[in-house]
Amino acid sequence: MVREQTQSPTSWLNESHKGKADAGLMGELNRSIVLNFIRQENSISRAEIAHRTKLSRSAVSNIINSLLDEGIIQESGIGESKGGRRPIMVNFNYSAAFVLGVDMGANHLLALVTDLEGNTIAGYQAEFSVEKGPEVGLPILVSLIHNILAEQNAAHKKILGIGLAVTGPLDSSTGTVVNPPIMPGWSKFPLRRYLNDEFRLPVLVDNDANLGALGEKWRGAGIGCNNLAYVKIGTGIGCGLILDGKLYRGSTGSAGEIGHITITRDGPPCRCGSFGCLESMAGSTAIINRVKLAIEAGRETSLTNWNGSTESITVQAISDAAKTGDRLTTEVLTDAGRYIGIALANLVNLFNPGLIILGGGVATVGEALLEPLKQTVKERSLVASFKDTRIVIGTLGREAVATGAATLVLQEVFKGPQIALVTN
Repeated sequence: MVREQTQSPTSWLNESHKGKADAGLMGELNRSIVLNFIRQENSISRAEIAHRTKLSRSAVSNIINSLLDEGIIQESGIGESKGGRRPIMVNFNYSAAFVLGVDMGANHLLALVTDLEGNTIAGYQAEFSVEKGPEVGLPILVSLIHNILAEQNAAHKKILGIGLAVTGPLDSSTGTVVNPPIMPGWSKFPLRRYLNDEFRLPVLVDNDANLGALGEKWRGAGIGCNNLAYVKIGTGIGCGLILDGKLYRGSTGSAGEIGHITITRDGPPCRCGSFGCLESMAGSTAIINRVKLAIEAGRETSLTNWNGSTESITVQAISDAAKTGDRLTTEVLTDAGRYIGIALANLVNLFNPGLIILGGGVATVGEALLEPLKQTVKERSLVASFKDTRIVIGTLGREAVATGAATLVLQEVFKGPQIALVTN
């Protein structure tokens, strides 16, 4: 027999058509078919939908009238006649509702409201530090989302769901962060359940690098590429993988932790508890610390905005100094580029991606890091694996992850009802 599985948390398109038997499920399926057909075809008539979906005209008409009443589709004008009355065309209303994508980074909160096509309607941000734990961080996150929802509700805009990106390994089945190296206090916190209860909205949670990959795949540098890696280089270093057009999470949802590849056995300690991890050698904190130690040891530098105190040194200041030819900062960024290049060469040999997209604050520091990175990947990858691989900077910049978080919700929204074949 055919049995309906537990409903997807974002099955909003089917809310008013839930049935208790097979007839109800068939109605949901037909509604989903018609709706997604309209979305894909842009402008189409009722008769053409009935012809191409093989559904009866009366069934299509009933579904269309329901979707019109709900504002999900709209009439778009009169079409050309094919031998009878000129048909009324319908199209998808991408402004019928909205979704929210939130990037909860190590040192920032960035939220985007998008329409049902993924176009950004509004952006929001707040000061945030994930290191202060959920006791401090959650009230800031919750306050930001409440303010966004209040503003959108005031404008009579319906929010269908929330996508949240976190900077740590995740159990994707429960939306729970698992032993995150740079998120002290957040391990095993039921983040998705907490936000579900707080906002009474569907919430989806995933790793920030995964969602950066999703954002760049659908809205940025990865459009048209079905095998790509998005490498986010910031305080931490993570990797999101798109394989055969789909996000690859691994067996427990923690695939892509490239920041904890061992670069050297005797390297510096990492916050994960190991030594010589890529993150401990080429993340933003590692880069800043190396420059600080060199200055304190007496190395000369042309850094102009550190005011004699190494506490004020930033990655941007290091980048600016390197662009003027400063030897110390160029040396540090060159070494970081080589370390990242070693990790990416391993990635190329393992997965053979057609595209590697670099994102995060460190990825934008300039050629002092990028040139040795690319050269190292070329030198250390197998020729057959690397020959068609491109390495580029992402086009979505700091919005890549939040865009991916919104995209995650949109994919769930349009997935339609879930069914499974079971036996008695």
